[in-house]
Amino acid sequence: MRVAIYPGSFDPITYGHMDIIERGCGLFDKVVVAIAKSEAKNPMFTLEDRINLAKSIYEGNDKVEVVGFPRKLTVDLAKDYNACAIIRGLRAVSDFEYEFQLATMNRSLAPDIESIFLTPKETLIYVSSSLIKEISDLKGDISKFVHPVVEKALKAKLQT
Repeated sequence: MRVAIYPGSFDPITYGHMDIIERGCGLFDKVVVAIAKSEAKNPMFTLEDRINLAKSIYEGNDKVEVVGFPRKLTVDLAKDYNACAIIRGLRAVSDFEYEFQLATMNRSLAPDIESIFLTPKETLIYVSSSLIKEISDLKGDISKFVHPVVEKALKAKLQT
């Protein structure tokens, strides 16, 4: 079975993330969506909330497994799942330099695990979690950028 890891903070998961996951499912037998705690990013949603949102979206999809990402190297997590690849999403050229550096370091640490860069479809290339949170906070319509369960969770979170 060919497994890939797709790590990230997913705060919250967007249609851009979901497009990358779907593309990954076309290339691999299983995609493990590894949701990191990401305390440094000061996430809006708790790790448990982000895991539950993603799990509710992918419930019943045998090709996607959603897990919490423990504090460890991504390559070590990939080894735990016998993954042959780490999927990374690229939206803009500005993402490339950092992602290239990560991929090179990961290859140095685990030469048998490939880094795969995928871009979301052009209608989603500009979507980011931080923009979604800002639009939602300003009462804008985010329905074309996130799954309905995420939209509902954002609205509930911002009412408190």
